Amino acid sequence: MSEITEIENGVCAAKGFRASGVHCGIRKNKGKKDLALIVSEKRAAAAAVYTTNLVKGAPLTVTKNHLSDGFASALICNSGNANTCNANGIEIAEGMCDLVQQHLGIPAGDVLVASTGVIGQELDLAPIAGGMDTLCAGLCPQSHDAAEAIMTTDTIAKEAAVSFTAGGKTCRLGGIAKGSGMIHPNMATMLVFLTTDCAISSIMLQKALQEDVKTSFNMVSIDGDTSTNDMVTVLANGMAGNAEITEEGEDFAVFCRALHQVTVKLCRMIAGDGEGATKLLSCKVSSAKDEKTAKTAAKSVICSSLLKAAMFGADANWGRVLCALGYSGAALDVTKIDVGFASQKGQITVCQSGSGVPFSEEHAKEILLEKEIDILVDLHDGSFSAESWGCDLTYDYVKINGDYRT
Repeated sequence: MSEITEIENGVCAAKGFRASGVHCGIRKNKGKKDLALIVSEKRAAAAAVYTTNLVKGAPLTVTKNHLSDGFASALICNSGNANTCNANGIEIAEGMCDLVQQHLGIPAGDVLVASTGVIGQELDLAPIAGGMDTLCAGLCPQSHDAAEAIMTTDTIAKEAAVSFTAGGKTCRLGGIAKGSGMIHPNMATMLVFLTTDCAISSIMLQKALQEDVKTSFNMVSIDGDTSTNDMVTVLANGMAGNAEITEEGEDFAVFCRALHQVTVKLCRMIAGDGEGATKLLSCKVSSAKDEKTAKTAAKSVICSSLLKAAMFGADANWGRVLCALGYSGAALDVTKIDVGFASQKGQITVCQSGSGVPFSEEHAKEILLEKEIDILVDLHDGSFSAESWGCDLTYDYVKINGDYRT
């Protein structure tokens, strides 16, 4: 089995990709970058998944149209304005792609576009046009500026990358993500841009991505709101030199494993950086009768506002876990369920067979004061498992969203 190794440099880890990020003036704070660009040296196979929200940002419509042939060469993204629910949204999104063509000679139809920020405010193309010279001049094989430029309320840039072997060639796959609030995806999440130098057809790339998000980004929830601009894209330029992956087999399997390692790392970073969050929560459900049950149960627990608040207060209120399982819609035998909590400080069982057991509140609090907490649910009903990710619910979440526009 091919080894998968973590490497540096996110979306620029793969051969032939350059990125840039600048402040162009969309955001009032001049210290915040607000325009990002990712470019492939060679035209790349491409795939994407989009939000299921009926209200969709204009950039998603444009990107979907530009991806109709399964190829792309660049991606441009602004932060600070979502370009959603605007009469001229499509025109502006297309205009951003046209600017890439004007400055780099890449056909506008080969440019993907994304936006993130406030909904319902018109996006002016002027600052973007004014920042293009600097943006293009800054293109380099380093991803951090681009990762910063797509942030909104994020507190950290999110980057991940791995190397793996396919067809006897060393391949690399990496990405950047933004996401802190309005996260409750039902296909993808927030904004995630992935690149690889592995040669893989557009059809197989789409297949890998659509399957991956079911157990990665679809299992993240920060606040129960599904954004209008959620999108995950992946570009594969083939510059690793492996034989193109056109069907299922050993190479496709290792590609999917590499993809999942990157997406799960980004999921954990997104969940841990939820708006106002102080803790990363992982709900691990085991021994379910089928995959659907495991996923439904895990997601229900991680979405519980009461449970999230308890985790903020380091309160081992395990009844909130059972409550969330009970209304999840999954077919469960409550009399079989065990619940526990774990962190770097240890592990504690708080419920067995659906009933409370004696435990040390002091030890439980010590466990729950850590930055990363596992909520362990054993259904004792089969062999399937699932994991979901989220964060605690804090006072700062309300503060951040109470004056988001101002």
